[in-house]
Amino acid sequence: MDKKDKILKLYYDENLKMVEIANRIGVSKQYVSKIIKKDDRYQYKKEKLKQESKIRKKQYTNRKVKELREEKNRIEAEVKQKHLQATRELSSGYPIINNRAFRKWNASAYKYNKRKDCFEFDKKLIRSYAIPKYVK
Repeated sequence: MDKKDKILKLYYDENLKMVEIANRIGVSKQYVSKIIKKDDRYQYKKEKLKQESKIRKKQYTNRKVKELREEKNRIEAEVKQKHLQATRELSSGYPIINNRAFRKWNASAYKYNKRKDCFEFDKKLIRSYAIPKYVK
């Protein structure tokens, strides 16, 4: 068996790469490439490898898209669960208190205004819109 037949056998039957074949036989990679490209089976194998690569890329992309969707759905479910839990905690167990009880509970934040005959929220403090400014 001559070098050309060995090269073709190693490339097509054992699926070795050109560099591996060149190292095993003791010839240059360019020589191995030249011999392989002259063979009739080369174009068929090249096309087959191209198709296999395309299929692998498509499978990889599909797998990644699926993983991203699952991650997105998991995060959305987690956020929804936390939202429901927070809603339950905020809406139940704590009765709504009236303004007088709130003023009494936060006595240091309110000062009595004799002119208006009511308690007024201290202007030096920061007040949310939900906190009453005046309490009778």
